[in-house]
Amino acid sequence: MTGLVIRALTEEDAQLFNSLADPGLVGRAVTGVEYRTRATGGDYLPEWTYVALRDDKVVARAAWWGSPQDATPLNLNWFDFAEGEHDAAVTLLRTAPFNVDYELILPPDWRERPEAAAAAHARISAAEAAGKRQLVERLRYAWTPDCGLPVRPGRLEFREEHDDAALLDALRRIHSDTLDAHALRAKEQGGVDQAAREELEYVHWCPEAWPQLAFTPHGELVGLHLPCRIPSGFAAGFIGVVPEQRGHGYAYDLLAESTHFLSERGADRIAAATDVGNLPMAANFAKAGYPVAQKRIDLV
Repeated sequence: MTGLVIRALTEEDAQLFNSLADPGLVGRAVTGVEYRTRATGGDYLPEWTYVALRDDKVVARAAWWGSPQDATPLNLNWFDFAEGEHDAAVTLLRTAPFNVDYELILPPDWRERPEAAAAAHARISAAEAAGKRQLVERLRYAWTPDCGLPVRPGRLEFREEHDDAALLDALRRIHSDTLDAHALRAKEQGGVDQAAREELEYVHWCPEAWPQLAFTPHGELVGLHLPCRIPSGFAAGFIGVVPEQRGHGYAYDLLAESTHFLSERGADRIAAATDVGNLPMAANFAKAGYPVAQKRIDLV
């Protein structure tokens, strides 16, 4: 038996990635996406894809993802390994030159399905052994026209805003008190200003974005919502209410407005997400008719 070989794929041998059997219990396969390179109509670059080979057989694999405009990967969203190859998977992650978050996509009921739970915990264990830690579990939603349009309460006035200074001011106020784990992480690293700037970077990263500030009829700022288009389609990319306006259910108003805005532009599917622990926002998604499509654990 030869030693372990870890290397990036090339366009010529990218098909090696699919030689490792995947039952599709967890991971990117849950979404119905197959591994294909961009040159063949897929999402991945071979140079951002690494495999661990033993006797020329793939025993572990990892594919990092980024949009066509990204010079480096944004996240790792495909990672698995053969039975008994935990150590090879750990070595693969330690060897590959990318240090970004790992997004483990899961079915909504993954904890109630023993095989799915075992597959998830195996990946989490390997990622943690390679130096990552669990940050948060998130709910991923998918609205379609069959869900019906949520009622617009009509309590707020909306203004599309593309001035960075105005957006940053609103985001700083929103993130001054937040339940969002990623914003809390950013605040720990660089204060509320970093949390706001990371959110603004996401606005600019979207291929199309229509950020809107929301106001009361008296002109008081209520919050910000972000109907946008991301590489996979349309999304309600951000919903945030300033602390002094919370307790009135305004997050629902913002979500309803995002849904109508995107539907009027032809969206037949709208993606959205919130942390499992953000119970108020999860309740707003349920009220607006957004079903949970998947869950996701972020390891950083």
